[in-house]
Amino acid sequence: MALSLEYAPATGVLSSVWLLVAIPLASAAILLLLGKRADKWGHWLGVLAVASSFVLGLIFFLSLSGLEETKRSAELSLFDFIQVGALKVDFGMLFDPLSGVFVLLITGVGSLIHLYAVGYMEHDPGRRRFFAYFNLFVAAMLLLVLGNNYVMLYFGWEGVGLASYLLISFWYTRPSAATAGKKAFLMNRVGDAGLAIGVFLMFTTLGSTQYSAVFSGVTSLSATTVLVMGLLLLLGAAGKSGQFPLQAWLPDAMEGPTPVSALIHAATMVTAGVYLIARSNPIFSANETLQLIVVSVGALTLLIGCVIGSAKDDIKRILAWSTVSQIGYMFLGVGLGGAAYGLAIVHLLAHGFFKANMFLGAGSVMHGMHDQVDIRRFGGLSKHMRITWLTFATGWLAIIGIPPLSGFFSKEPIIAAAFEREVTWQAWVFGLAALLGAGLTAFYMTRLFVLTFHGPARWTEENKHPHESPALMTIPLILLAVGSVAAGWVMSTTVPEWLTPVLGGEEGEVHGVLSHTVITVLSLVVTVAGAGLAWSMFRKGTALEPQPAGVLVTAARRNLYTDAFNEAVFERPGKYLTRALVYLDAKGIDGIVNGLAAAVGGSSSRLRRLQTGFVRSYALSMLTGAMLIVGAFLAIQLGWLA
Repeated sequence: MALSLEYAPATGVLSSVWLLVAIPLASAAILLLLGKRADKWGHWLGVLAVASSFVLGLIFFLSLSGLEETKRSAELSLFDFIQVGALKVDFGMLFDPLSGVFVLLITGVGSLIHLYAVGYMEHDPGRRRFFAYFNLFVAAMLLLVLGNNYVMLYFGWEGVGLASYLLISFWYTRPSAATAGKKAFLMNRVGDAGLAIGVFLMFTTLGSTQYSAVFSGVTSLSATTVLVMGLLLLLGAAGKSGQFPLQAWLPDAMEGPTPVSALIHAATMVTAGVYLIARSNPIFSANETLQLIVVSVGALTLLIGCVIGSAKDDIKRILAWSTVSQIGYMFLGVGLGGAAYGLAIVHLLAHGFFKANMFLGAGSVMHGMHDQVDIRRFGGLSKHMRITWLTFATGWLAIIGIPPLSGFFSKEPIIAAAFEREVTWQAWVFGLAALLGAGLTAFYMTRLFVLTFHGPARWTEENKHPHESPALMTIPLILLAVGSVAAGWVMSTTVPEWLTPVLGGEEGEVHGVLSHTVITVLSLVVTVAGAGLAWSMFRKGTALEPQPAGVLVTAARRNLYTDAFNEAVFERPGKYLTRALVYLDAKGIDGIVNGLAAAVGGSSSRLRRLQTGFVRSYALSMLTGAMLIVGAFLAIQLGWLA
């Protein structure tokens, strides 16, 4: 089914869509400019700003739903942002079904995370500054999804990168946090360069960066141009969403405060890459090779995340690698194209609930265990942290895909879609990869849940009295748990159809290598088997120190050597190249310039010695010159000089 959405000018209440970005941005500016004078109430301003954007977003969303299906779009041009020669870029916004659901996710889940952060950051002296960065992040993410052209998207894209650096390295006095922030910033720059070049290519070939102009002009481009443009966009998406080969920064981002982890890994930053590909679906759908590459990246990444997550002992890092894996499922969905675009967005929305639930639950556990993060040092917490245990359990059951929780309705359809590839070998390869990922997800998430909340207590001396978190932290957990239970079914029955005018779809039924019923049964069997294996292995606890392991476990503990590969192939050669260029610049280019200057200076100083200021010296010089001239004339006359 072709895209059928009309880009209509914003009218009525939708003409105020710019407030969605302006409110959190203004609150961030106020908190930063007022400084310590806002310490007592700044955090509540941060919560109120994001909650206000959520209310406005809901109003705009309901206004949009009242329009005809093909007219559910409001495009607003505020002013000319760039106008140079043939390049004209509006500072404009587009509120349509796709950006609408992202706005509700960002501001809705973001509001709950903000509320949780009030309690979590209560004793941190930098809480006001934290909420300023938090709201800056939300404003940038909203601009990213609301921009009506790729330049506006890129503007928000870079804002998200800046804010994430500030949040990940918020506790910058810790070397690990400073390093993690720098790592995230640098690895994102790699992807951002790809996105920037892709935008340049759009303008060069199509003369515009407006979504409407780009999408309508894609059919006029050659297959090679579409492939190159799509690969550049994919590079940007992989960097921001932590997909292979740019996934290494995302687990290290756990060095930031837990609310940052929840916001980055659940509802905002990591979903930006999925949004970019979904928004650019006319480009990716125009080239089958490009779609195959996206599917391959998603399948490979989801398996990498599962394998590494199975070997980690840090509760937040396990959840981080889980995010890498789940975003891989989303890339798999958007790569499959057609109706699978909507399925990927459903899983993205469901993931926003259950992953935020689990990250905040991990923060609650850390709060009650004096910031302990090693799951080998937990155990038996279900009796002491009832609310955290129950809410975390809903997230655990949702992510592994147990019906009727949300993950079953969002992830299982993507597995089924993978088995429906027209090319048989692709259907088997990607379908089995998605199925294997489901089993591994059930294994490592059950391991996390059992070692944290069940089995014998393995607490250290300072953690002998675990306690439940305050209401400001548990209320968001409860609300997110409700979403983890109900969101999947509700969204799976409404969201794909809602997004059809934007994302398109396939007409007719596609028959895969296996029936949908068989895939559902296999998915449940594999999930239960993985969870059962983990329960049997870890219900009685685990060793408190790392034990000798086989080749695969050792590789997983070392992140499948991806960090070592990046260091050997990119980091060290990059350092050597930089040093060589610095040496060449200092000794070569600067050496030539400085050498010429020194030669001129030395020559002038020597010539200056001839200027003595004595008349007799000048007279002697004149006499010598005159004698030389006379001698030269005589030599010519006598024929001595030809």
